Amino acid sequence: MTHRIGIIGGDGIGPDVIAEGLKVIGAAGVELETVDYDLGGARYGRDGTVLPDEVIEEWRSLDALYLGAVGTPEVPPGLIERGLLLKMRFALDLYVNLRPFVYPAGGIDFRVVRENTEGFYADRNMFVGSGEFMPTPDVALAVGVFTRDACERIARRAFALAQGRRKHVTIVHKTNVLALTTGLFRDACRSVAEDFPDVHVDEEHIDALTAHLVRRGSDFDVIVAENMFGDILSDLAGELSGSLGMAPSLNASETKAMAQAAHGSAPDIAGRNRANPTALILSSAMLLDWLAEHDGDVRLTAAATRIRSAVRGTLESGVATADVGGLASTAEFTEAVIARTLRR
Repeated sequence: MTHRIGIIGGDGIGPDVIAEGLKVIGAAGVELETVDYDLGGARYGRDGTVLPDEVIEEWRSLDALYLGAVGTPEVPPGLIERGLLLKMRFALDLYVNLRPFVYPAGGIDFRVVRENTEGFYADRNMFVGSGEFMPTPDVALAVGVFTRDACERIARRAFALAQGRRKHVTIVHKTNVLALTTGLFRDACRSVAEDFPDVHVDEEHIDALTAHLVRRGSDFDVIVAENMFGDILSDLAGELSGSLGMAPSLNASETKAMAQAAHGSAPDIAGRNRANPTALILSSAMLLDWLAEHDGDVRLTAAATRIRSAVRGTLESGVATADVGGLASTAEFTEAVIARTLRR
């Protein structure tokens, strides 16, 4: 089965790492029909286009999306993030943001399951207009939205994931200050936990959890968080696992998925063969797993396993890019991964 995948190379190192990820997917024996989309800061700089509604409609007919990175210094801060990334996630209801973090030397192997459509991100909370507003020039307010349905559905994904792993879920909140909003999130997660009696549940305040992850990250299995807390924790966890260049992620709904590395566009090293493609390569493995789950194609699961094993073997052999202390270029790292993928 050939899958139709929308490719958004984006800006900076985005096109560089997308190219490497596609090479590895091909080496794993997976055929894709790709549809390229010229979107991002560079496109906006040329003609003012961010994300047309007709493009979103095209995406509904595709199996999945594969995103490099977007954003350029020339574009006003937040414009591309809000107009492209957030609009994409909201329009396609990509309510799950799954980010795995693995660092064998530190015993770290946990997942952050982040609710991706509500919470304290004001851009996603209003039917019309922004959730941020200023009643006077000296007062700024923001609306945070938490609904029981959204909290329960992300909790259910987290508990189902934990049930297939080490059966441990940590609920993140800040109920000592945000009693109603994060309290609803906590209580919804507790309610879902009743359907998973074999999963151990604990809770942490967001500020305490940041310290616990640094001190004893190996104690955690699946962490479920609202939108902003999950975003912050993911960047911290990325550094704990070596570098943001090592951190993959998958955004998903019940019917659509978008693979995206956690890192940014890093325009200072674009086109210089220095970017770390690990995150995008591992994100592609997550995408193959998602497609396998929805299509029942075990060959995609096997391909994803080969990709992860090849990346792990390459890093263990000492081949790595500069951001994690290695000497390999972008292309050299990918070539080493492909060699191991083809041997399996």
